[in-house]
Amino acid sequence: MTTRRLPAVLGVLLATALAHTALAPAAAAAPTGSGSGSGRAALPQAPAQYLYSSIGDFDTEVRPLIDRPDIAGVQVVVPWKAMEPQKGRYDFSAIEEALTVLQTRHKKLFVQVQDRFFSAPTRLPDYLLTEPAYAGGAAATTNENGLGPGEPGAVAAQWVPEVRERFQRLLEALAARFDGRLAGVNLPETATQVDPGKDRSGYTDESYFRAELDNMAFGAKVFKRTRFIQYVNFWPGEWNNDHGYMERTFAFARAHGVGLGGPDVLPNRQAQMENSYPFFERYRGKLPLVAMAVQEPDFEYTNPSTGKPYTKEEFVDFGGRRLGADVMFWATSAPWLHRPAS
Repeated sequence: MTTRRLPAVLGVLLATALAHTALAPAAAAAPTGSGSGSGRAALPQAPAQYLYSSIGDFDTEVRPLIDRPDIAGVQVVVPWKAMEPQKGRYDFSAIEEALTVLQTRHKKLFVQVQDRFFSAPTRLPDYLLTEPAYAGGAAATTNENGLGPGEPGAVAAQWVPEVRERFQRLLEALAARFDGRLAGVNLPETATQVDPGKDRSGYTDESYFRAELDNMAFGAKVFKRTRFIQYVNFWPGEWNNDHGYMERTFAFARAHGVGLGGPDVLPNRQAQMENSYPFFERYRGKLPLVAMAVQEPDFEYTNPSTGKPYTKEEFVDFGGRRLGADVMFWATSAPWLHRPAS
């Protein structure tokens, strides 16, 4: 299994931006109060550095790097189907094995529960895709981006209540097994591109948004000792908070004690600066945890000031100082990981 995903500057979102440029309001400011225990004081230290990998690549990509003294732990991406191979039968053995390896080294584990896939195959439980109650279980996605068309993929139809109920049963089972043992559990990015010509599940941007918030609240309820995190980068149909989705997401996360993060650290990139990044800046110190990832495509971008790929220091400075990241997850292909630790 590969964790490689398309760059987050999605074509459909760029089209939305062009349509709304003249009308898009500035993102609303975050509240300034200290909250009721769901936030934390802004920390000046650099974010902790973690590896990022699919669970299937743990032995080949993670094990050679986990003994580095500058690595605090690992984030593994685990498909829904791998954790629920049959309806109501859960298999967390791969997570247990990774956790054991890390605990012997006094390092921590984050788990990303993957319900969307940027290329075939769709690794969702078979019953979701075949039983009529789940309306197909998933929606096809187009995954176009600023560099051209990508491979077709799929996203779990969380807006179908029966699908979302099964997903929440998975989160509940995961919490029963690992709450307090994992450093964090996160849901993947909010950006998606449902193909309207192929959808039979009744998708709408609003129903998707509401379903994601419902999962955020549920995750925060069942994970009482392990941090629960939602990646948020773009919302379908929105640009520059013109539907209030982004503003409502950050306010909701703060109110429910949900951490936030994102799948890309791209310093000052316009698409991100007109969507999630300003809110990370405004909510700095007001969320339980901020976790940002530097994934494979991010190394393909260049710093316009230097004409060279971004350095580790530039990623860390922007992710930590600007976005307030407490932890950063690095693809194992990061060049600095293949040099001796300083």
